[in-house]
Amino acid sequence: MKMASVTSDERGAVDRLLSDIAERLQADGATLAGIVKDHSHDSRFANGCDAKVRVLPKGPVIQITQDLGAGSDACRLDPGAIAQAVATVEAASFENADLFIVNKFGPEEAAGRGFCNAIATALERGIPVLVGVGSASMPAFNEFAGGLATALAPQPGAILAWYGGDAR
Repeated sequence: MKMASVTSDERGAVDRLLSDIAERLQADGATLAGIVKDHSHDSRFANGCDAKVRVLPKGPVIQITQDLGAGSDACRLDPGAIAQAVATVEAASFENADLFIVNKFGPEEAAGRGFCNAIATALERGIPVLVGVGSASMPAFNEFAGGLATALAPQPGAILAWYGGDAR
């Protein structure tokens, strides 16, 4: 079982990093599965909580936030859209995938929902898994991973060394 996590205290850093890594690996010919944040989308809100994700390897792009109005500071995540993203990833073929990426192990996964089953499926099939983890969700991720995940520095070199080294 090959699994690694990446975390950062800088808001949005892991999302950008994993999206960039996915783009780079795909350009190098890797077959990817999972989901990353779509950075071609610019948030309309000051708190940046207006997001789209891209299902790997080639889409679709799914809006995962809802418009609660300009004055709202509440969480904009749309549970229905998250469920759609999970279902789309789970329905995709994992066959021949070189790497499975999940941009964020968050509250849904901490509760045993979200992408937990997809992560387990990838691991069962021998596909290395790379997961972005928010600091608030790190205890739940560590419990989920059972101490078997490698913590990586939030740097492309660290991820690429893991992927190219002990991940394959």
